[in-house]
Amino acid sequence: MTTDLDPQPDAVQEELWPTEGGPSTTRSSSPSSWVAGITVLAIAVLAIGFAIGRSLATSTPPVVASSSRGPIVVTAPASQQAVDPGNIAAVAALLSPSVVQLESDTGLGSGVIFDSSGLILTAAHVLDGADTIRVRLADGRLLPGTVVGTHPTTDVGVVSIEGDGYPTAVLGYGTAASVGETAIALGSPFGFEQTVTAGIVSANGRNINGVPMVQTDAAINPGNSGGPLVNGVGHVIGINDVIFSQGGGNDGIGFAIAIDIAIVVAEQIVAGGDVQLAALGVATIPNTSGDGGAIVREVFDGSAASDAGFQIGDRIVKVDGSSVFDPGDLFAEVVTHRPGEIVEIEFSRGGQSQLISVALDGIER
Repeated sequence: MTTDLDPQPDAVQEELWPTEGGPSTTRSSSPSSWVAGITVLAIAVLAIGFAIGRSLATSTPPVVASSSRGPIVVTAPASQQAVDPGNIAAVAALLSPSVVQLESDTGLGSGVIFDSSGLILTAAHVLDGADTIRVRLADGRLLPGTVVGTHPTTDVGVVSIEGDGYPTAVLGYGTAASVGETAIALGSPFGFEQTVTAGIVSANGRNINGVPMVQTDAAINPGNSGGPLVNGVGHVIGINDVIFSQGGGNDGIGFAIAIDIAIVVAEQIVAGGDVQLAALGVATIPNTSGDGGAIVREVFDGSAASDAGFQIGDRIVKVDGSSVFDPGDLFAEVVTHRPGEIVEIEFSRGGQSQLISVALDGIER
């Protein structure tokens, strides 16, 4: 077993900010068994020891798509449905053509085509140590792939294949996934390509080492890494990334990188240059009075929060209209925006509600 990630408790500072130290990340450069699709890691959760296998781990989300190698943008209204809600067979038929198996000299993983020009979203650890990548499409074709780039901090990677007109997945918003809604995982567990498993969204906004993740009980096993987790209407809500397991297999606790942040990172990988993550520039703690929100305990010098005039003791309750119940919510709402994006933040100071527009910072991580 190797230590890979160390999740941070929701009660502590959730923002990525260099002067704060922030969550740390330790990843092996090459999975110990890529045929299995994961490396095994150890962490403590609620003071109980578990082993985590790196296999992998809405409401009506907006549809996100892209038709070129430019930015991924919202192109359809939130009311658009891909399939009848909860029809797992229809979801599988819709998504399977865009799901691929990634093969290399070190093993195999999964991926999903998100651009018809041949761009594939996957987990960065699937590409670790691989000199060449072969992409097996749903129709059986085996094509050479090129690693466009990876971002180890969020574990997001992008691969490209030559050609055009490939079937693409419909991308949604993982941080808006509702607890209890249908969750469907697609990929190649143990090398069995085009495998479909189903369950529910068990929790949302889980912060695994500073990365917002969607928790699911859908069976996710070694080899599912990089494949899509989708909701009941066929929208991708996450990229399968991590499992908690005492024995190395599926124990019903899996995690997928929220597609919101995966999209933000993928855009920057495709554009080239360093990847930046959005940050407000505050350290927060939970509000113990029972009415929710994240209490500012520190404002970092030179940050967006400092420029906007935030003060210690401010209780942040909403970001762009989305409720903030604790520091974890604040972190997820901020980091899934693009650096430089202007957001409206509602907060309370001295019992008075205030609304302010803030241009988020961008930090290389």
